[in-house]
Amino acid sequence: MTIATLRASAQTHAGGLPAEVTSFIGRRHEVAAVKRLLSEARMVTLTGPGGVGKTRLALRVATDLRRAFPDGVWLVELAELDNPALLPQATVAALKIQSHSARPPLQVLTEHLRERRALVVLDNCEHVRDESTVMAQALLRSAPDLRILATSRQPLGAPGEQAFPVPTLPLPGGDAQPDTEPSVSDAVRLFAERAAAVLPEFTVTSENQDLIEQICRRLDGLPLGIELAVVRLRVLSIHQLLDRLDDLFGLLSGGPSATVSRHRTLRALIDWSHGLCTEQERLLWASLSVFTGSLDLEAVEAVCAGAGIARDEILDLMIGLVEKSVLIREEHPYGVRFRLLDTIRQYGRERLVASGQERELKLRYRDYYRRLSREAQAQLFGPAQAKLLTRLRVEHPNLRTALEYCQAERAGLCIDMASDLLDHWITSSHLGEGRDWLEQGLAVAAGRSEVRARALWACGSLAIIQGDQASAVGLLAKSRSLGEKLGLEPVLGYVALYSGMVAMHAGDTESAIKSFEEAVTHHRAGGDPAGEVQALTWLCLAHSFLGGSESAVAAAEEGIAICDAHGESWHRAYTTTALGIERWRQGDVRCATALEQESLRVFHSLDDSVGVGLTIEVLAWIAAAQEEYARAGTLLGVARNVWEAIGTPLLGFGHLIAYHDECEARTLHALGEHAFQAAVKRGARRSPGQALAYALMEEAPSSGPAGAADQYAPLTPRESEIAQLIARGMRNKEIAAALVIAQRTVEGHIEHILCKLGFNSRTQIVGWVAEQARRAGGE
Repeated sequence: MTIATLRASAQTHAGGLPAEVTSFIGRRHEVAAVKRLLSEARMVTLTGPGGVGKTRLALRVATDLRRAFPDGVWLVELAELDNPALLPQATVAALKIQSHSARPPLQVLTEHLRERRALVVLDNCEHVRDESTVMAQALLRSAPDLRILATSRQPLGAPGEQAFPVPTLPLPGGDAQPDTEPSVSDAVRLFAERAAAVLPEFTVTSENQDLIEQICRRLDGLPLGIELAVVRLRVLSIHQLLDRLDDLFGLLSGGPSATVSRHRTLRALIDWSHGLCTEQERLLWASLSVFTGSLDLEAVEAVCAGAGIARDEILDLMIGLVEKSVLIREEHPYGVRFRLLDTIRQYGRERLVASGQERELKLRYRDYYRRLSREAQAQLFGPAQAKLLTRLRVEHPNLRTALEYCQAERAGLCIDMASDLLDHWITSSHLGEGRDWLEQGLAVAAGRSEVRARALWACGSLAIIQGDQASAVGLLAKSRSLGEKLGLEPVLGYVALYSGMVAMHAGDTESAIKSFEEAVTHHRAGGDPAGEVQALTWLCLAHSFLGGSESAVAAAEEGIAICDAHGESWHRAYTTTALGIERWRQGDVRCATALEQESLRVFHSLDDSVGVGLTIEVLAWIAAAQEEYARAGTLLGVARNVWEAIGTPLLGFGHLIAYHDECEARTLHALGEHAFQAAVKRGARRSPGQALAYALMEEAPSSGPAGAADQYAPLTPRESEIAQLIARGMRNKEIAAALVIAQRTVEGHIEHILCKLGFNSRTQIVGWVAEQARRAGGE
């Protein structure tokens, strides 16, 4: 493997860290030293020039220390963060904290980490140095068991920080490495292993070892330099590689005997890589630097075609850049993506600025992601929903940068795009960021337009979910005024919908019903099935709350029918949840349980924490109604975990708190204080996977051979069952019939299996199942 595999795929994370996809060479002394520092200091910063291996060292230390941090070891990658103000929000996302409250992201972080023993790795802090220092200080003050391991080209300057300069790899002729042959240095070992990945027959021999050692000395033991140089062995011999390095560095340093600084060494190597590219590849390299996060071929074709690059040339040019290790190829469950290392990206950006084409590329980049957001919003109510939401989630860094370009150009563009991303803000737990974009844009963008009216109700909807009803009322009033003046049915429909939600929260259910009915009328007139289903869902909840069973069921069934006609699953899950609540109120606990569990599977597959918390709550109420009090208490403990992570219990569904209180009081009375608290703690201690299996009643039986329950980890028992049926060659329809579940549910499980395992095809699942069986000694 080459430098292209230095960084692991973003989809192979386990416990917050990426898996290593190339061997880790040497660094035994450094690993031990950093571990020792972390045992003595609460913040350690690995410093050194780009390419010296700070990130790899930090990840190896973090991986080794996993057992010491039961609450997680988390990587926060900051290289792609261009806006320092978003550092806390990016950290919240990296720690997978699904906060939906209106609290500032830094407060969310401090409260989440307050009682946790965790290690947070802040990678590439140099460009957000001041903000990283402020955040680190706040976190360390509030969380006594927290440790922070940072990487930066210079120390951050935080109180109590211990800086550890990361050296280059030991060179030939230096101190012998422990447990290695004295004559073979770590630099040579790295060269040899990476060379074998490029040329499978490559070995270090007595004939080439001296040449390799000279190359490693010429590269000053810089790991990234060695990685970049080794790629040249595809076309150069060892002799030719050394000769070309001598020519290159001799020119830069004024003579072959002069010392070459590490910075100039790396710069020279990148210059060399740039020089080996064709003119078209160099143009594409510069153009690719406009991207902030990872990218795919479709985005590159849309943004980079033009200005000397034809669209039909881009695929071959991408292949060339991957082969030259300029681009890193990553496998994702939803397709192949590419990434530029930060050092490579900065180099390309310099070239782009020098070319005079930066503004043109930024505009094309901005317009592409505006179009992507608009098209996703238009198609979200349909069968492509899960795929689109996943796509938006992985594109989040690019969406953020595109919004910055929109804001800089014209605030109206920003609020238009931010409104299109409303469902993304909700499902990806970026409510605070979405609301910030809308509020900032609305503060600047004046006038009376449909774009402004839509942004007002979108911002109001986020305020409601965050529990900020007062702000929502003002925003909705302004949106209604514009909607009435401009005759905008969709705007009036959503204003009515969210006004009804505010009324429900205030306890005025009759007014809420009128608002929801008004919303249904407007959305039908405007031909908006998504808005209509949301209004019908809340109409079901409102009628149910007042005891209007027939009206509640009719509204829910109508909403489900609309969703089924469009192949939609997310809004359908909320409607099904509402129907389940009504069936529970009617005493049909079997039907209610099935409905809630069906919704829970969908919410889990989409990472919708509000939906997960709501359905688990209802399942607790159902258990209490069946006098299964131990189960009710355990489910309340699971739900408590969800609500604490979000920030508010039953967020957005405050009128249901009475049901929660009644369930809790009834369970406490039946179990007694001690048993009740024990049940709640059992639920709170369950991992997310264990909690899901428990709520779905899919826990693996305790009997069986030792280790059988873990054979198909990290899959839930149901997912394991479906994986085995796939391995038998069964189609989705056949699996659904065999398990007596909906085909849509099977598809959701399969999507989740693919995401968990980092696969993109059923064939890979078949191979994986076979491998698990082989390891277990089965057939």
